[in-house]
Parts: sequence; C-alpha cells; structure tokens
Amino acid sequence: MMDAHIKKRMKEIGGGKAVLFDVPMSQYTTLRIGGNVEALYKARDLNALREMTTFLRDEGIPYLVTGRGSNLLVRDGGLKGVAIILEGSFAVVNNTSMAEPCIVAWAGAPLYKLVDFCIENGLSGAEFLAGIPGTVGGGVAMNAGSWGKEIKGVINEVTILTGRGIVEKRDSSMLKFTYRGLELNTGEIILNAALNLKFDRPALIRTKVVANIKRRKERFPFDMPSAGSIFKNPRGDYAGRLIEAVGLKGKTIGGAMISAKHANVIVNKDKASSSDILALMDLAAGKVREMFNIQLSPEIKVVGEM
Repeated sequence: MMDAHIKKRMKEIGGGKAVLFDVPMSQYTTLRIGGNVEALYKARDLNALREMTTFLRDEGIPYLVTGRGSNLLVRDGGLKGVAIILEGSFAVVNNTSMAEPCIVAWAGAPLYKLVDFCIENGLSGAEFLAGIPGTVGGGVAMNAGSWGKEIKGVINEVTILTGRGIVEKRDSSMLKFTYRGLELNTGEIILNAALNLKFDRPALIRTKVVANIKRRKERFPFDMPSAGSIFKNPRGDYAGRLIEAVGLKGKTIGGAMISAKHANVIVNKDKASSSDILALMDLAAGKVREMFNIQLSPEIKVVGEM
C-alpha cells in the first residue's frame, strides 16, 4: 500500500490532476475489465515522467505504461503500483524533414492519428496500421502488424527512457523485434519512434487505408468490447482457424464469449470478469493442444492480482 508520503510526493511531481489513486482499470482498457490500480499517472512531459519513474524506482514501486489498454487484461484483483498513460507532448506526430519522408510519432499518439497524419502529408508505408487500436508506443512494443506487414519494417529508430532515467536513441540495428514483441529491459519506456516512409498521393494512401479498415471490420467484431487478437498465430497457421476447428467459436463462459465472427477474439458480452476471459483462454489453448499438439501463446498482456 502507498502511504501518505508517497502519495503526496507523487502529486507534487505529476501535478494534482495528473495523479489519481485507487482507479478502476476497467475504465482504461478496451475490454472494459479490470480491478483497481493503486495509482494512475497521466504523464504530459519528459521531465516530470523522468522524475516520477526515478522516484518510483527508488521507492520500489512498480510501474506499467498501459497506453489505450487495447492489448491488456487486468485481473479482477487489481494492479499494484502505477499505471502510466502518456498524453500531452507524448501524443503528437511531427515531420523531421520533408526532403526525406521521415516522421517522429510520439508514444502516446493513437495509431489512427499517425495514419491520418500520413494521409494528410502524402506519406505512404503505414497504411497497414489502419484500424488497429492502441498507441504508437504500444504498437512498437508489440511490433504491431496486419496483412503480412509489421511496424518494425518502417522503424528507423526508437527513443527510450531507460530504467535509470537516461534518454537513449536506438536505431533499427539495435532493436530486437520478435513476432508481436520488442525486447526491452525492466523499467524502460518507449518515448517515440522515427518512421521511414515514402511520398505518395494522399488520395491513393486514403484508398488503401479505407480498404484496410473495411477488411478489419469484415473480419473482426467491433460491436462489443475486446482486446483484439488473444493468441499469437503459430508458425504456418492461424490461432483463429485452430480455435474454430475445435468447435469453440461462440463459446461462452460467464459474461465472456469467443467471438462468433473471429475465433481469436474474446469479447466482453455481458459484464465479464477477468476470470471469465482467462477461463476461455485456458479452454481454447487446451483444446488446440489436445487436437493439434500446438501450444498457443497469448498475444495480450495479462497483469494484476487474482
């Protein structure tokens, strides 16, 4: 538990309205599920973020950047420590040079804002991100992708705040991307990403974006809260196909349901708990392992107390 001294100091560092205590994470995840976090910090500038993370580290208090909570399941018992949301100066997209089409997208910027910026400025290469929920930081951390492309393919460099409070720039050769992941050290926070793109006509870029969004709406459920894809696709196959093949499409436990539209998505149908989601994940993984001898790995991040 955070004592009065810690709470007072956090308020001093972050500013009164930027730090909240005992906040339901269900309000900050796309699944609309999750117990309370001890503290929520809405960071708006680098100096305050650096001072806050240094203080938390010195006090032994864990912290987690949650972005828009689109790939996150917080257990019903809540989350110890601090959830950090990047806003303000962390949520913008900038041109670095119009001679060479490279832009800097800050970690708190929603991916749709990045895509819109690219359309407006005639920059092609990020169209595959259209329709993916979440932020730039989350997209980089998860190596977000669709339609056979991944964000690592357009990354030039990533700026990171280390666990020691140092700002480091790491070019693509220094970044260890994996399928739906990026290797980061404990306590490191993605601040922004520089993307290499190509010039193209805005109308052509918009056409590709609209087509990609249409494809996503045709394949994925958007009428109920979800966290997107639950499992990573195993090599040479698709998690959704495997889950559907074992007969679990539309399966319900409590208020959670394996989507009848896409079997690799679990939706919050009716006031689901994290336990409902986890039970469906265990059931799906077990059935697929039993029938196909394939172990599904979660794509979503599961955090918090039981």
